[in-house]
Amino acid sequence: MPKYYGWGLPYNASAYGAEIDRLIYVLHVFMILLFVGWFAFLLIALFKFRSRPGHKAEYKHNHFKAPSYLEVGVALFEAVLLLGFSFPIARHTRAFPAKGEALEVRIVAEQFAWNIHYPGPDGVFGKTDIKLIGPANALGLDRTDPAAKDDITAINQLHVPVNKPVVVHLSSKDVIHSFFLPVMRVKQDIIPGQNIPVWFQAKASGNFEIACAQLCGLGHYRMRGFFIVDEPDKFSAWLAKFAPKVAVPAPVPAPATAAAPVVLAV
Repeated sequence: MPKYYGWGLPYNASAYGAEIDRLIYVLHVFMILLFVGWFAFLLIALFKFRSRPGHKAEYKHNHFKAPSYLEVGVALFEAVLLLGFSFPIARHTRAFPAKGEALEVRIVAEQFAWNIHYPGPDGVFGKTDIKLIGPANALGLDRTDPAAKDDITAINQLHVPVNKPVVVHLSSKDVIHSFFLPVMRVKQDIIPGQNIPVWFQAKASGNFEIACAQLCGLGHYRMRGFFIVDEPDKFSAWLAKFAPKVAVPAPVPAPATAAAPVVLAV
């Protein structure tokens, strides 16, 4: 089994993960340079301006000071980060795929599980009702609704096809959670009372993890799910396996025609 997690960044299975990783590396290098520079300045200041006999501190008010070359350079570098890295990434991640191009999934978080809801072959989510929520129906799915008869539900198992956009509609039953797919470079807080969409596209198949990145209670540590990226045929087989068996109505027999009267010869 490949090593997906370690000391560095997690395995990149996202179509846009390389751009995000590049920005992370640039930011870390920049922060290391700032840390080393400011730490060196601190050491020089501590030595140069240390307390010595015959030296007295000078106080001079200076309410305005022209920016130094270093300050201008830092501001220009931050502008490059925004215009050259952040904005192009946001352009990809915020532009949702068109309706019908992506697989749509609902995920309802609760203490301490991920409830997954697929719309079924008809592509339409069935109605839900809070009054129907119970141990056997965590989503409150109304199976009397025609659109809900083929819906598929799962707990802590998110299956998606590879190389296909996936739009996830996030909501919460109770407290704030955070939907985190490390290999997809996706992290989104889930606010109770809100429906928050996110999207991603996997470029490699495999078995990964769903994590909750927000402390949501005493059982937060066990709010772990499984994120499985399948090949298209394997994903279709998984859907078919767990799809509810919808009864096919029996054909209505054709009405019987009246028999012709029999005439007996006398």
